[in-house]
Amino acid sequence: MKLSVIIPVFNEKDTILEVISRVQKVHLDKEIIIIDDCSSDGTQDALKNMPSDDDVIRIFFHEKNQGKGAALRTGFKHARGDIIIIQDADLEYDPIEYPRIIGPILDGRADVVYGSRFSGSPQRVLFYWHYVGNRVLTTFSNMLTNINLTDMETCYKAFKASLLPKFTIKSKRFGVEPEITAKFVKLKCRIYEVPISYSGRDYSEGKKIGWKDGLAAIFWILYYNLRKSLH
Repeated sequence: MKLSVIIPVFNEKDTILEVISRVQKVHLDKEIIIIDDCSSDGTQDALKNMPSDDDVIRIFFHEKNQGKGAALRTGFKHARGDIIIIQDADLEYDPIEYPRIIGPILDGRADVVYGSRFSGSPQRVLFYWHYVGNRVLTTFSNMLTNINLTDMETCYKAFKASLLPKFTIKSKRFGVEPEITAKFVKLKCRIYEVPISYSGRDYSEGKKIGWKDGLAAIFWILYYNLRKSLH
C-alpha cells in the first residue's frame, strides 16, 4: 500500500530540508506532498531549489498565508496514496516511526491511528503548562466524542485515504486537530493509538502554537462535535 505524507510548511527554512530527507529515508512505498503556506523566511527558496520528482515529491505554494488546516486541505486534495499521514515541517516528530503508526491499518485493525506523545515513549522535557493544556483539550474532546484518546493534538494522524471523500476540512488554523477527530468519530472509524517519541522545541527554536490557539481549540471542539455535518 502506498503512503501519502502530507507536510504543511510555514517559515521552517532551518528544518524543512532535513525533514524531507528523513521522510525519504523511510523504507516504504510513498509520495511526499509539501504545501508551503506562503512562507516569508526563505523556506520557499529552499523548496524551489530542491530537485523534485512528480512521482515522489510534489510541492504546492499558497499565494497567501491561510493556516495549517488550509494547507492540509490542499495536500489531501492531491494525495494519491492508500494511507495518509500528516508530518510537521519541524524536527519534533521522527518519520522513522511511520511503520509503527500505520501498522494497525496495514493489519486490518484500524481505519485511523494517532501517534501518542503521552504513552510512555521518550520525549524531550519542556513546558509543564503545554502538557497540561494538551491533556485538558484531549479530555474535553473525549467528553464530547466519548472515546479515550490520550493525545488528540498530536501531529501524527494516519488514516485510510478512502475516508477522504467522506469529510471536508473547514478549519484554517490549529482547529483542524479537534475537527478531524470529531469527524473520524462521527464516521465510526476504528481508531487506534500507538506510542511515539517526541522531540519538542521551545519558542526560541520556532514553536508557533500558543495559549490563544488553546482557547480557540475549546471553541472548535464544541463546534465540530455539536455540528452534524461532515462537510
